This record gives sequence, C-alpha cells and structure tokens, in this order.
Amino acid sequence: MSQATNTYHIPVMLEQCIEHLNIKPDGIYVDFTFGGGGHSKAILNKLSSKGRLFAFDQDKDALKNKPKDERLTLFHENFCFASNFLKLKKITQVDGILADLGISSYQIDQAEKGFSTRFDASLDMRMDQRKEFNATALIETYSEEALQNIFYSYGEIENSKKLARTIIQARAQNPITSTTELSKAIESCHPPHKKNKYLAKVFQAIRIEVNKELEVLEKALIQCEHLLKEQGKLVIMSYHSLEDRLVKNYLRFGHPKATEAKKDFYGNIIRPFTPFSNKVIVASEQEINSNPRAKSAKLRIGTKNA
Repeated sequence: MSQATNTYHIPVMLEQCIEHLNIKPDGIYVDFTFGGGGHSKAILNKLSSKGRLFAFDQDKDALKNKPKDERLTLFHENFCFASNFLKLKKITQVDGILADLGISSYQIDQAEKGFSTRFDASLDMRMDQRKEFNATALIETYSEEALQNIFYSYGEIENSKKLARTIIQARAQNPITSTTELSKAIESCHPPHKKNKYLAKVFQAIRIEVNKELEVLEKALIQCEHLLKEQGKLVIMSYHSLEDRLVKNYLRFGHPKATEAKKDFYGNIIRPFTPFSNKVIVASEQEINSNPRAKSAKLRIGTKNA
C-alpha cells in the first residue's frame, strides 16, 4: 500500500472484505467507494490481466489516488448511478460489489470541507463539491420542523425540538455560516460533559441530509440484485445504525425498507440474497487499537441467489 493511501484513509477490515468477495482472477468487480484506493488496490492484486475493476467516487480528491492500471476504470460519480455508467462500458453483470460507506479520514481532516468540529471552517459538508447545496444553506433555510426531523431521524438526538428552535432563534440574530458559529449557537442544548458526542450527532445528521446519504444508499442497493451474477458477492461496510439497517433489510428481505420477506403466488419466500450471517461482522480489538475508526464499522455480506 502506498504512503498516499495511508495518509488518505486506512481501509477498515481489509482482509475480511477481500476474503468474502471471493475474487475470481478473471472476474469483474465494482468498488462503490474508491476513497484512498485501499480496497481497490487489494482487489486488483487478486485479479489476472483479464480481470476488471470499476470504481466510483464523487470526491475529486479521491481521483488523485488512482493507480496506473489498465484493469481499473474510476468514475468521478456517485455510486447510486453505477448501473448507468457500467452500461456505458457494456457491463451488465459483475462478480462482486464492495462498498465502504460513510466519510473517509481524509475528508474529516480537511478543515475546509467542514465535516469536523475540530476546525473553525465554513459549514460545507459536501462530498461532491460540484453540488451547490451545502450545510450553510441547510442551517439558514430549513424550517424548524424540517430541522427537528433531520436531527431526530439522522442524529437520533432526543432534544431535537429544542435544538431546532435554538438554531432558528440564533440565525435570526446572526447568520450561521461556520462550524464554530454553529457549535456556539447550540451550546445550551448539549448535556454537561457530553459536548463532543452531542456535536458529533448534530454534524452527522446535517452531513447525511446534505449528501442525501440514505437515499443514495437505498438507490444503490436496489441495483445490486440485477448487477450481480448468480453466486455474486455483495460486501458492504457501514458506520452507523441507519445505514446498517438498510443493508440488513436488503440482504434479508430484498429491499432496504422491507420488514418481511416477499412471497410468490404460491407462498414461497423470495430471497434475492443469502446473508453470510445473521450477525454483523465487526473489527478485531487489535485493528480498533491501530485504527480507531474501525470501532463503529459493521460488515455484512450477501451471496446472490439464482
């Protein structure tokens, strides 16, 4: 692994991901979230000269990590459009799909992106800088009810009503356009000694809404059933319960929002995938000690049924 990859993002549960992809040397694979390229490079190491890898990333900074390899095609696009861009390359079915969801260490550490409370920076939070809508626009324009729904649904914040009202009142006095201004505006909302945890939830909720992360994931998951060949592998790593629930439902019931299995005319259960396990796979203590981000990672694997 190159030094550039290490500084951009350390791939989580790399060995488990590659093992469960069960890579065929001449196969065709997709990396939904290229990032630092750690997972992609590990896949390429398993492919023959005939193998192909197609990767996606909407962050232009990730493109700098692309290795010179004719077997790799990297799209500067959101992975929810995977089917369309694969069709442009005459690809209709693949042997395996990998997704490492969430935000990369690099993105968090880039102060100007506004993802972290550690820096005083513009409220941005766009993963794709080509988009106009950012966190400032959200904080400055959303109604109290809309803000409350976001904080409750995406941040699981108990006093979301008070939080939303506090932001509305604060922005009426002065515009809220930076991470520091937002943090100061909501000082009265977080419990004593739990400031960092509270702010992390607030920022997570805003980031999810700005980037429509759950909608994107839902669209991408639905495509996987048709993209994968029979016995193809779906390997997805998430970092919070909202994402993991969608992945779990999809693998168990065939749709991200389903709560029970579909049945055919005769009452037989229709299962597009066979989950590797009903239990989520988590990182080892050793990996968590060396890479704290791995602590919240949840890995799920499914095999495409006939």
